[in-house]
Amino acid sequence: MSNGSGGLRERKKQQTRRAVSEAAIALFLERGFDDVPVSEVAAAAEVSTMTVFNHFPTKEDLVLHRFEDHFDDIVAVVLGRAPGESAVGALRRHFLAALDRHDVVAGLDDDPRVLAFHRMVLAAPSLRLRVLEQSARTVEALATVLAEQSGAGPRDVAAHAVARTVAAQLCGVQNELVRENVRRLAAGETAEEVRADAMAAARQAFDLLEHGLGGYCV
Repeated sequence: MSNGSGGLRERKKQQTRRAVSEAAIALFLERGFDDVPVSEVAAAAEVSTMTVFNHFPTKEDLVLHRFEDHFDDIVAVVLGRAPGESAVGALRRHFLAALDRHDVVAGLDDDPRVLAFHRMVLAAPSLRLRVLEQSARTVEALATVLAEQSGAGPRDVAAHAVARTVAAQLCGVQNELVRENVRRLAAGETAEEVRADAMAAARQAFDLLEHGLGGYCV
């Protein structure tokens, strides 16, 4: 009986969370993130402001929770790569496949709702800052994985510094590729129009990571 009650509570909790999120996104898309107070989100979802903050600790979480499943994709790809495959090779393969699917994680989804969501995030300074903060956390998480896989000990300061440098490069390249794709789609190009350039840029960028920037900076 207690298990059933617990399951019911969890379902109600998820239903409330979903209702609050959907109400928030609808209002933010209509009027802009900065112009909608949390109290209006609560009213639209027919809950109290306290309930909103119980589910989403900050206003920014109302938006960025939708990215949660993707923030650590890079780490998962590196951890799950095939034996003998380099981290760069695994990320190149994963990113090119996402481009081929016109996947949102590669910034190549031109669904109008997705584009409206991107424009809303780009227009809000606090959301852009939170994305940057999360990107920094992803770099640290990837650096930890790379250091462990290299066999670096906890006191090997130099090895950990190198791991962070490599992680920053891996994350930075992918972030910039995504950002450029989103920029072009937001400016009015279609995913199909952007795809060929996006694939070429990704191949060149990952090749430079694997073989050295000297091939570019000449």
